[in-house]
Amino acid sequence: MTTPSVPGLRPPDPRLDSLMGERRHLIDVAYRLLGSLAEAEDAVQEAYTRWYAVSRQQQDAIDSPAAWLTTVAGRTCLNVLSSARARRETYVGEWLPEPLPEPTEWISGRPGGGAVDPAERVTLDESVNLAFLIVLDSMTPAQRVAFVLHDVFRYSFAEVAEIVGRTPAACRRLASTARRRKRTVQPTGAPKAERAGIVRDCKQAWEAKDIHTLIGLLDPDAMAISDGGGLATAFLDPIEGGERVARAWVEIARRRPGNMTFLERTVNGQPGVVAEQDGHIVTVFAFEIADQRIKRVWAVRNPEKLRSWTAG
Repeated sequence: MTTPSVPGLRPPDPRLDSLMGERRHLIDVAYRLLGSLAEAEDAVQEAYTRWYAVSRQQQDAIDSPAAWLTTVAGRTCLNVLSSARARRETYVGEWLPEPLPEPTEWISGRPGGGAVDPAERVTLDESVNLAFLIVLDSMTPAQRVAFVLHDVFRYSFAEVAEIVGRTPAACRRLASTARRRKRTVQPTGAPKAERAGIVRDCKQAWEAKDIHTLIGLLDPDAMAISDGGGLATAFLDPIEGGERVARAWVEIARRRPGNMTFLERTVNGQPGVVAEQDGHIVTVFAFEIADQRIKRVWAVRNPEKLRSWTAG
């Protein structure tokens, strides 16, 4: 039985399931390019909107709709990255990427809440840990796009050139420069269970206000960075030095509300901690660990970046 056509309406698109099956891959790419799930979803939605804005005849002339969608989403991300640099000048305090919970703990940031479709969840691997995303943020927009698409997702430089608007040779140079920046991220080295143990010890020492244990867990050159975005109380400047970080944390522990608890959680696929108050996650802590010491602590408090979290 065929579905009757309605005058003035397009017939159903037989490729719809295949096209929508690309959505997760596109969000995976866009999140790594932008460091923001909300902006990644907007970029992917823009790609689909443009697809359905062209005529069926034009669609039929496209050899690979998946590649077309990636090109449009990639160009949209490139534009967003270029404008983001100007927006950061007015951002209150430090800017950090949007942290992601384990897939089983996601909630929708859309009005009304509800469960997130598993097909829309970002695939968590080493290319989404916060240390990696922060290094990506130090790159120029073109470097970031070239590096992520080629080195992470294995697109050819010819394909990258279509998105970046430069020659394949120029894209190869962009990726090479970005690769040198990426080497500043120290490999985690230690097994995940060992890193989780260090984070657990840090959490317990923090709750106990044990400054000496905290100092021992932190690298002497450790740094703590918090992101409140002007919407939540946060340190406007990084805190540098293990002892200074430990003292600041103990002071925070002394002032924390009685109804706030710290919980161990996975943050972007790595061991982390969240602060829960009245059933809501109000802070997400991510850590960079090397040589059995905590080198970096990132605290995301901007509520607009915590919409994917549940109280568990």
